[in-house]
Amino acid sequence: MSLGTSARLPRPAHMTRSIPQALAQDLPSFSFEFFPPKDDAAEAHLWEAIRRLEKTRPTFVSVTYGAGGSTRDRSVRVTERIARETTLTPLAHLTCVGHSVSELRSVVGAFSAAGIRNILALRGDPLGGPGQEWVRHREGLDHADELVALVRTLGAFTVGVAAFPDQHPESPSLDADAEVLVRKADAGAEYAITQFFFTKEAYLGLRDRVAARGRDLPIIPGLMPVTNVKQLARMTQLSGQPVPDAVASRLEAVADDPAAVREVGVEITTELAQELLAEGAPGIHFITMNRSPATLRVWDNLGMTAAQ
Repeated sequence: MSLGTSARLPRPAHMTRSIPQALAQDLPSFSFEFFPPKDDAAEAHLWEAIRRLEKTRPTFVSVTYGAGGSTRDRSVRVTERIARETTLTPLAHLTCVGHSVSELRSVVGAFSAAGIRNILALRGDPLGGPGQEWVRHREGLDHADELVALVRTLGAFTVGVAAFPDQHPESPSLDADAEVLVRKADAGAEYAITQFFFTKEAYLGLRDRVAARGRDLPIIPGLMPVTNVKQLARMTQLSGQPVPDAVASRLEAVADDPAAVREVGVEITTELAQELLAEGAPGIHFITMNRSPATLRVWDNLGMTAAQ
Protein backbone atom coordinates (compact mmCIF):
# COMPACT_ATOMS: atom_id res chain seq x y z
CA MET A 1 0.00 0.00 0.00
CA SER A 2 1.44 3.39 -0.94
CA LEU A 3 1.60 6.33 1.43
CA GLY A 4 -0.74 8.20 -0.85
CA THR A 5 -3.35 5.46 -0.59
CA SER A 6 -3.01 5.07 3.18
CA ALA A 7 -3.38 8.81 3.62
CA ARG A 8 -6.89 8.65 2.15
CA LEU A 9 -8.11 5.85 4.42
CA PRO A 10 -10.03 6.62 7.66
CA ARG A 11 -7.74 6.95 10.65
CA PRO A 12 -8.21 4.19 13.27
CA ALA A 13 -8.41 5.65 16.77
CA HIS A 14 -5.22 3.90 17.90
CA MET A 15 -3.15 5.75 15.29
CA THR A 16 -3.99 9.19 16.63
CA ARG A 17 -4.04 8.40 20.36
CA SER A 18 -2.21 11.15 22.24
CA ILE A 19 0.65 9.91 24.39
CA PRO A 20 0.54 12.97 26.70
CA GLN A 21 -3.16 12.34 27.32
CA ALA A 22 -2.44 8.70 28.09
CA LEU A 23 0.23 9.73 30.60
CA ALA A 24 -2.32 11.91 32.37
CA GLN A 25 -4.49 8.89 33.20
CA ASP A 26 -4.55 7.33 36.68
CA LEU A 27 -3.01 4.01 35.59
CA PRO A 28 0.70 3.97 34.69
CA SER A 29 1.57 3.67 31.03
CA PHE A 30 3.71 0.90 29.65
CA SER A 31 5.38 0.90 26.27
CA PHE A 32 7.91 -1.00 24.17
CA GLU A 33 10.91 0.09 22.11
CA PHE A 34 12.23 -1.78 19.09
CA PHE A 35 15.19 -1.18 16.80
CA PRO A 36 15.08 -1.44 12.99
CA PRO A 37 16.13 -4.89 11.71
CA LYS A 38 19.18 -5.10 9.47
CA ASP A 39 17.75 -7.62 6.99
CA ASP A 40 14.57 -9.45 6.01
CA ALA A 41 15.18 -12.36 8.40
CA ALA A 42 15.65 -10.00 11.33
CA GLU A 43 12.54 -8.10 10.27
CA ALA A 44 10.48 -11.30 10.39
CA HIS A 45 11.82 -11.94 13.90
CA LEU A 46 10.91 -8.39 14.90
CA TRP A 47 7.33 -8.83 13.71
CA GLU A 48 6.99 -11.99 15.75
CA ALA A 49 7.94 -9.97 18.85
CA ILE A 50 5.60 -7.13 17.89
CA ARG A 51 2.65 -9.49 17.49
CA ARG A 52 3.34 -11.13 20.86
CA LEU A 53 3.63 -7.79 22.63
CA GLU A 54 0.61 -6.36 20.81
CA LYS A 55 -1.60 -8.68 22.86
CA THR A 56 -0.68 -6.75 26.03
CA ARG A 57 -2.19 -3.57 24.50
CA PRO A 58 0.66 -1.20 25.43
CA THR A 59 0.17 2.54 25.61
CA PHE A 60 2.52 2.98 22.64
CA VAL A 61 5.52 1.44 20.88
CA SER A 62 8.53 3.09 19.24
CA VAL A 63 11.17 2.23 16.66
CA THR A 64 14.65 3.74 17.03
CA TYR A 65 17.12 5.05 14.48
CA GLY A 66 20.47 3.28 14.24
CA ALA A 67 23.69 4.98 15.29
CA GLY A 68 24.22 8.15 13.29
CA GLY A 69 20.77 7.88 11.73
CA SER A 70 22.02 4.93 9.66
CA THR A 71 18.69 3.08 9.58
CA ARG A 72 16.39 6.01 8.86
CA ASP A 73 14.60 4.49 5.87
CA ARG A 74 13.95 1.13 7.54
CA SER A 75 12.94 2.84 10.80
CA VAL A 76 10.40 5.01 8.99
CA ARG A 77 9.07 2.02 7.04
CA VAL A 78 8.66 -0.20 10.12
CA THR A 79 6.97 2.62 12.05
CA GLU A 80 4.54 3.25 9.19
CA ARG A 81 3.80 -0.47 8.93
CA ILE A 82 2.99 -0.60 12.65
CA ALA A 83 0.55 2.26 12.11
CA ARG A 84 -1.13 0.59 9.13
CA GLU A 85 -1.17 -3.08 10.12
CA THR A 86 -1.50 -3.28 13.91
CA THR A 87 -3.67 -1.96 16.73
CA LEU A 88 -0.64 -0.28 18.29
CA THR A 89 -0.01 3.45 18.77
CA PRO A 90 3.37 4.19 17.15
CA LEU A 91 5.82 6.78 18.45
CA ALA A 92 8.13 7.79 15.61
CA HIS A 93 11.78 8.51 16.41
CA LEU A 94 13.28 11.43 14.52
CA THR A 95 16.90 12.62 14.78
CA CYS A 96 18.87 15.59 13.51
CA VAL A 97 21.79 13.38 12.45
CA GLY A 98 22.78 13.73 8.82
CA HIS A 99 19.53 15.45 7.83
CA SER A 100 18.83 18.87 6.37
CA VAL A 101 15.78 20.75 7.58
CA SER A 102 14.16 19.97 4.24
CA GLU A 103 14.74 16.23 4.77
CA LEU A 104 13.37 16.40 8.30
CA ARG A 105 10.23 18.08 7.00
CA SER A 106 9.88 15.31 4.42
CA VAL A 107 10.16 12.55 7.05
CA VAL A 108 7.58 14.26 9.25
CA GLY A 109 5.32 14.51 6.20
CA ALA A 110 5.65 10.76 5.61
CA PHE A 111 4.72 10.07 9.23
CA SER A 112 1.73 12.38 8.93
CA ALA A 113 0.55 10.63 5.75
CA ALA A 114 0.65 7.31 7.63
CA GLY A 115 -1.52 8.74 10.40
CA ILE A 116 1.30 9.04 12.95
CA ARG A 117 0.90 11.98 15.33
CA ASN A 118 3.41 11.18 18.11
CA ILE A 119 7.10 11.97 17.50
CA LEU A 120 10.18 11.56 19.70
CA ALA A 121 12.55 14.39 18.74
CA LEU A 122 16.23 13.58 19.27
CA ARG A 123 19.54 15.13 18.38
CA GLY A 124 20.89 11.59 18.00
CA ASP A 125 24.35 10.05 18.24
CA PRO A 126 27.09 11.52 16.04
CA LEU A 127 27.81 9.98 12.67
CA GLY A 128 30.07 7.04 13.42
CA GLY A 129 28.34 6.32 16.70
CA PRO A 130 28.82 7.23 20.39
CA GLY A 131 32.15 8.81 21.28
CA GLN A 132 32.61 10.58 17.95
CA GLU A 133 32.53 14.35 17.62
CA TRP A 134 29.11 15.83 16.88
CA VAL A 135 28.97 17.65 13.53
CA ARG A 136 25.68 19.18 12.43
CA HIS A 137 24.47 18.85 8.88
CA ARG A 138 25.35 22.07 7.04
CA GLU A 139 21.63 22.64 6.37
CA GLY A 140 20.39 20.94 9.52
CA LEU A 141 19.86 21.46 13.23
CA ASP A 142 22.27 21.34 16.14
CA HIS A 143 20.11 20.48 19.16
CA ALA A 144 16.97 18.53 20.04
CA ASP A 145 15.12 21.62 21.24
CA GLU A 146 15.43 23.05 17.71
CA LEU A 147 13.92 19.85 16.31
CA VAL A 148 11.07 20.00 18.83
CA ALA A 149 10.29 23.54 17.73
CA LEU A 150 10.40 22.53 14.05
CA VAL A 151 8.02 19.58 14.49
CA ARG A 152 5.58 21.75 16.42
CA THR A 153 5.32 24.05 13.38
CA LEU A 154 4.49 21.19 11.00
CA GLY A 155 1.11 20.06 12.29
CA ALA A 156 -0.85 18.68 15.22
CA PHE A 157 1.89 16.46 16.62
CA THR A 158 2.71 15.58 20.19
CA VAL A 159 6.45 15.67 20.84
CA GLY A 160 8.54 13.73 23.33
CA VAL A 161 12.27 13.94 23.98
CA ALA A 162 15.12 11.95 25.53
CA ALA A 163 16.39 12.29 29.10
CA PHE A 164 19.59 11.02 30.73
CA PRO A 165 19.46 10.00 34.40
CA ASP A 166 23.12 8.90 34.43
CA GLN A 167 24.39 12.01 32.58
CA HIS A 168 24.75 12.41 28.85
CA PRO A 169 28.28 11.46 27.69
CA GLU A 170 28.85 14.98 26.32
CA SER A 171 27.35 16.80 29.32
CA PRO A 172 29.51 18.58 31.91
CA SER A 173 27.13 17.76 34.79
CA LEU A 174 23.80 16.36 35.89
CA ASP A 175 22.57 19.93 36.42
CA ALA A 176 23.41 20.72 32.81
CA ASP A 177 21.35 17.71 31.70
CA ALA A 178 18.36 19.03 33.66
CA GLU A 179 18.75 22.46 32.07
CA VAL A 180 18.82 20.92 28.59
CA LEU A 181 15.63 19.01 29.37
CA VAL A 182 13.97 22.23 30.53
CA ARG A 183 14.93 23.90 27.24
CA LYS A 184 13.29 21.04 25.36
CA ALA A 185 10.13 21.54 27.43
CA ASP A 186 10.23 25.26 26.71
CA ALA A 187 10.41 24.45 22.98
CA GLY A 188 7.23 22.38 23.21
CA ALA A 189 8.18 18.89 24.45
CA GLU A 190 5.33 17.35 26.47
CA TYR A 191 7.12 14.37 28.04
CA ALA A 192 10.49 12.63 28.11
CA ILE A 193 11.72 9.03 27.91
CA THR A 194 14.99 8.19 29.59
CA GLN A 195 18.04 6.36 28.39
CA PHE A 196 18.26 3.01 30.21
CA PHE A 197 19.62 3.09 33.76
CA PHE A 198 19.80 0.79 36.77
CA THR A 199 19.21 2.77 39.97
CA LYS A 200 16.17 4.48 41.44
CA GLU A 201 18.37 7.31 42.69
CA ALA A 202 19.47 8.25 39.16
CA TYR A 203 15.87 8.68 38.01
CA LEU A 204 14.68 10.54 41.10
CA GLY A 205 17.65 12.88 40.93
CA LEU A 206 16.82 13.89 37.37
CA ARG A 207 13.12 14.28 38.12
CA ASP A 208 13.82 16.45 41.16
CA ARG A 209 16.31 18.67 39.32
CA VAL A 210 13.79 19.33 36.55
CA ALA A 211 11.02 20.03 39.09
CA ALA A 212 13.31 22.43 40.93
CA ARG A 213 13.55 24.43 37.71
CA GLY A 214 9.78 24.86 37.63
CA ARG A 215 8.84 22.20 35.08
CA ASP A 216 6.25 19.47 35.67
CA LEU A 217 7.41 17.30 32.79
CA PRO A 218 6.38 13.62 32.81
CA ILE A 219 9.57 11.54 32.61
CA ILE A 220 9.08 7.90 31.61
CA PRO A 221 11.84 5.54 32.83
CA GLY A 222 13.43 3.44 30.09
CA LEU A 223 14.39 -0.03 31.37
CA MET A 224 16.20 -2.84 29.59
CA PRO A 225 16.01 -6.42 30.90
CA VAL A 226 19.51 -7.89 30.54
CA THR A 227 19.38 -11.29 28.83
CA ASN A 228 23.10 -12.02 28.41
CA VAL A 229 26.25 -10.84 30.14
CA LYS A 230 27.83 -9.60 26.89
CA GLN A 231 25.14 -6.90 26.84
CA LEU A 232 26.79 -5.23 29.82
CA ALA A 233 29.83 -4.02 27.89
CA ARG A 234 27.61 -2.82 25.06
CA MET A 235 25.40 -0.98 27.55
CA THR A 236 28.41 0.80 28.99
CA GLN A 237 29.51 1.87 25.52
CA LEU A 238 26.06 3.15 24.53
CA SER A 239 25.28 5.00 27.75
CA GLY A 240 28.75 6.32 28.50
CA GLN A 241 28.20 5.20 32.10
CA PRO A 242 29.36 2.06 33.90
CA VAL A 243 26.82 -0.55 34.93
CA PRO A 244 26.53 -0.37 38.76
CA ASP A 245 28.58 -2.99 40.62
CA ALA A 246 25.45 -4.27 42.40
CA VAL A 247 23.89 -5.08 39.02
CA ALA A 248 27.02 -6.41 37.33
CA SER A 249 27.90 -8.71 40.24
CA ARG A 250 24.44 -10.34 40.26
CA LEU A 251 24.67 -11.10 36.56
CA GLU A 252 28.31 -12.16 36.53
CA ALA A 253 27.63 -14.60 39.37
CA VAL A 254 25.50 -16.66 36.95
CA ALA A 255 27.39 -15.82 33.75
CA ASP A 256 27.93 -19.47 32.85
CA ASP A 257 24.21 -20.26 32.93
CA PRO A 258 22.28 -18.42 30.17
CA ALA A 259 18.88 -19.29 31.65
CA ALA A 260 19.94 -17.99 35.06
CA VAL A 261 21.26 -14.78 33.50
CA ARG A 262 17.87 -14.17 31.89
CA GLU A 263 16.13 -14.90 35.19
CA VAL A 264 18.35 -12.48 37.12
CA GLY A 265 17.91 -9.85 34.41
CA VAL A 266 14.13 -10.10 34.75
CA GLU A 267 14.42 -9.87 38.55
CA ILE A 268 16.60 -6.74 38.41
CA THR A 269 14.25 -4.98 35.99
CA THR A 270 11.14 -6.00 37.93
CA GLU A 271 12.59 -4.71 41.21
CA LEU A 272 13.60 -1.37 39.70
CA ALA A 273 10.26 -0.93 37.92
CA GLN A 274 8.37 -1.58 41.15
CA GLU A 275 10.47 1.01 42.99
CA LEU A 276 9.99 3.61 40.27
CA LEU A 277 6.23 3.14 40.04
CA ALA A 278 6.01 3.40 43.84
CA GLU A 279 7.84 6.73 43.56
CA GLY A 280 5.26 8.05 41.10
CA ALA A 281 6.89 7.39 37.73
CA PRO A 282 4.21 7.84 35.03
CA GLY A 283 4.96 4.45 33.49
CA ILE A 284 7.69 2.14 32.21
CA HIS A 285 9.23 2.10 28.71
CA PHE A 286 10.70 -1.35 28.01
CA ILE A 287 13.73 -1.47 25.71
CA THR A 288 13.07 -4.88 24.19
CA MET A 289 16.11 -5.51 21.95
CA ASN A 290 13.44 -6.91 19.58
CA ARG A 291 12.76 -9.84 21.91
CA SER A 292 9.55 -10.42 23.80
CA PRO A 293 10.06 -13.14 26.49
CA ALA A 294 12.00 -11.14 29.11
CA THR A 295 9.82 -8.07 28.63
CA LEU A 296 6.64 -10.12 28.95
CA ARG A 297 7.99 -11.70 32.15
CA VAL A 298 8.57 -8.27 33.71
CA TRP A 299 5.18 -7.04 32.51
CA ASP A 300 3.52 -10.06 34.10
CA ASN A 301 5.50 -9.66 37.35
CA LEU A 302 4.28 -6.07 37.62
CA GLY A 303 0.64 -7.10 37.13
CA MET A 304 0.27 -4.31 34.59
CA THR A 305 -3.12 -3.61 33.02
CA ALA A 306 -3.68 -3.32 29.29
CA ALA A 307 -4.25 0.20 27.96
CA GLN A 308 -7.85 1.18 27.39
